[in-house]
Order: sequence, then structure tokens, then C-alpha cells
Amino acid sequence: MTSILAIDQGTTSTRAILFDAALRPLATAQEEFPQHFPAPGRVEHDPGDLWATTVACARGALARAGVTAAGVAAIGLTNQRETTLLWDRATGVPVHPAIVWQDRRTAPLCDRLRAEGHEEMVRARTGLLLDPYFSATKLAWLLDHVEGARARAARGELAFGTVESFLVWRLTGGRVHATDATNAARTMLYDIRRGEWDDDLCRLFGVPAALLPEVRDNAADFGTTVPDLLGRPVPILGAAGDQQAAAMGQACFSPGMVKATYGTGCFALLNTGARPVASRNRLLTTLASRLDGRPAYALEGAIFVAGAVVQWLRDGLGIIGAAAETEALAAAADPAERVVIVPAFTGLGAPWWDPDARGAIFGLTRASGRAALARAALQSVGFQTRDLMAAMAADSGAAAGGVLRVDGGMTASDWTMQFLADILAAPVDRPVVRETTALGAAWLAGMRAGLCPGPEGFAAAWALERRFTPAMDAATRADLCAGWEEAVRRTRTR
Repeated sequence: MTSILAIDQGTTSTRAILFDAALRPLATAQEEFPQHFPAPGRVEHDPGDLWATTVACARGALARAGVTAAGVAAIGLTNQRETTLLWDRATGVPVHPAIVWQDRRTAPLCDRLRAEGHEEMVRARTGLLLDPYFSATKLAWLLDHVEGARARAARGELAFGTVESFLVWRLTGGRVHATDATNAARTMLYDIRRGEWDDDLCRLFGVPAALLPEVRDNAADFGTTVPDLLGRPVPILGAAGDQQAAAMGQACFSPGMVKATYGTGCFALLNTGARPVASRNRLLTTLASRLDGRPAYALEGAIFVAGAVVQWLRDGLGIIGAAAETEALAAAADPAERVVIVPAFTGLGAPWWDPDARGAIFGLTRASGRAALARAALQSVGFQTRDLMAAMAADSGAAAGGVLRVDGGMTASDWTMQFLADILAAPVDRPVVRETTALGAAWLAGMRAGLCPGPEGFAAAWALERRFTPAMDAATRADLCAGWEEAVRRTRTR
């Protein structure tokens, strides 16, 4: 048994990658699944799609590598965080579609709790802001809006979990109801300093303790798969939220190291070491990992829309046929055109946290076309990252301009990565293995299985594919940033 299977259940697709013991990718399988928008501001997934694509991708990766379950030492899981599921303990059937992290339906509840003065307590214990992004208000909504759910929850008939917890339940045939510390830290029900579910927070959100999964380390025993899933039981030995898994996959184990992952959204994590750092700039204080019972903390900034703005060009406007077209279009855009897109389709994330903001386009002229829009879409990702990096530098006391390690689908675009380096005035490092989320999950499982080295050995093997260095002059950078800042000012509602 010399291979490790990483399952990366994301917001728009599920991916499974089979790695060898040296953490080299052997085979990949990926499937997209539908997004459901039942009302403005609401985003849901069919839990059946999450499960079906997980099984299909796991089997597909093994088949493409010509490996059976007998050759798999362990499974590592990583997942879209905060997305909330509630299911029947007896049958495993969800009582409602999954409420996705992007969903904003609980904004009125967050506003009420904030007005009642609860945000400081929430932030002190969880490191999070009172925002619909997190799981607690989503779970409260389910308990209040699904008929009979609250009574059934009080009787212990229902189980709550984020996506990895739901998958562990299904993979193990309902034998294990557990989560890992990094996913627990995103629920707004977990005290990140004491390392346990918080009774006061559960009372605040009306969540019965009987709903909650057991919290385990990132590299831990999460049970074994049912035999008929892959042909024989396979142990699940690692789990982490996608952004923490990516930080581990980027070997950001030392304080001061920072990574940004570009998928549907963009999420930047700055390792702050053994002690949590409170943000003065509306960033999140969160767990980076918990290994051997020892927590490491991070500052995190979340951009809700990164790759999704390219999807919007393709699926919403219909001006491109594939995401890869944007690179050539951006390069061909007229430099005199100064179109700015603020992609606040589901509100603005860090450091603004404005759930009521909506997307806007500024600077359109009669000459503006596909190229200008494509360039503005890609630039919006760089501008938002710049906002995060500035806030992180201010909170941590670190000097701006340090190296940023990047990963995720958008990093395939050299144009986008060069603009990112230019607008940050800092080097941007792209690794050889760009699917670092899956890599981090595989490393956790492989380390627990005894196949992979610990953090120091893993960090020593991290490999650079390309470094992008700043080439933009300071005056141009300042001009572009001023245009972005004015556009954001005009978009914000608070």
C-alpha cells in the first residue's frame, strides 16, 4: 500500500488525486456539479451531488492509475468550508439542500445579533465576524425553517456537519460523526483558544450540542470506508478545510509565511504561529492546523469572487467560451481603457465585509469590449489580493512585499500572476504542484500512515515552478490602485 488518495470536494467541482508515497500525482478525476440559486442571495448544493461526485472521482482516479484499493494506504479529505448540512442520523438522508458558504440569507439574523451587542463575544472566542458566511447562522436557519427540525435535533435524531463531516459519515457508513479542528473553527460555534465547542455560542444560535460532531486533529483516524465503496476498506487519516490544506500543501508552517489560493474565491492565509493574532482590519483569526494536539494559528482574508468572475464572463455574459481565453484578451486590451470590475456578486469579503454590496463596472466607453472586460476581471483578483496583503501587514506587523505563494486554477494564467506581482510590488511564487489543496490533504493522511515525513521534511521538498517578479513602475501602480479604491468606495454600502 504505497499510494494516497486525496479527495478535494470544492464549491463547483469534486476532484480526486492519487499520489504516490513521494507525493507525486499519479492520476486525477474531476466532475463539476450544478449550482442552485433558489432566490437572490441564496446558493445551495444538492448533497446527493456532493456524494455522487466524491464516489465517482475516487473510483475514477484509481481506475486511471490502474490501482486497486489494496494499493491505497490512506485517504485525505479537504473541502469547501462553512457549507452547512443537516441530516437524519438513522438514514443519512439530508433534510434540506446544503447551504453554501456564499449564501447570504442569514444577513438579517447577523444584523440583529450585531445590534444586540454579541459580535465582540463571537469574535473573541471564534476569531470570526458576525457574517452569513459562517455555518452557525445557516444551521440556525435550517433548524427554524425545516419543519420539525428543531424538535428532532433536540431528540438527537439529526446530525450537523460541514462537507467533510458529511462525507466522513457517508464514507464510513454512518459509523463516524467527526470533523477536524480547522473546519470546526469556521462554524462560529468553536472556541479556537480552548479548542472545543462553546456552550454560550450554541445557546446564542440555538444549536443543540447533540447535533455537533467530535473534533479531531488534522492528521487523525476518521474511520475506514465501507468495503463496497472502493472494493475494500481504506482508512481515512487526514482532513482539513480547503484553505488550511492548501497552506499545508504550500509548506507554510513557519510564522510569516503566506499563501493565496485562487479558486471560486480567493483565500489568503498568513501563518502567525502558536498564538492567535487579533485583527484590527477586519481579517479573520483562525486555525492554520492542529497536529498532535498543538494548534497553529493564522490570519485569513477571504475574497468571495475570484475565478467566479471568469465563470461569469463565460456563463453570465457569454463573451468567452473558456476561461483560458481571458489571458490573450487581457494582453490585447487597449492600455488607455481603464475599465474596473468590482465583482461583489455576493457581497464584499475581507477587509470590507459588506454583504449588501453588489457587483459594478466602472469606466465603460463606446470602445470597451471583450478585451477590456476580460482584463478588468483578471485585474479585480489582483486588486482584492492587494487589499488583503495590506491588511495582513498592518495586523501582523510584518513588512509588506514579502513572497506570496500561490495555487489554484487561476494561477495557470501567466498574465494574471504577473499582474498580481506588479500590483503587490512583491514576488509571487508558483509551485510545481499547483493543486496544493489536494496535496495538503494527501500529506496529512500520508504522514499519519507513516508514508510521508513531518512538516520539516515536507517543507524541504517543496518545489518552485516559477517566480513572478514586479515589473510595473510605481506611478502606473499608484494610478491603477487609485482607480480600484474609488470603484470600491462607490460600490460599498457601509
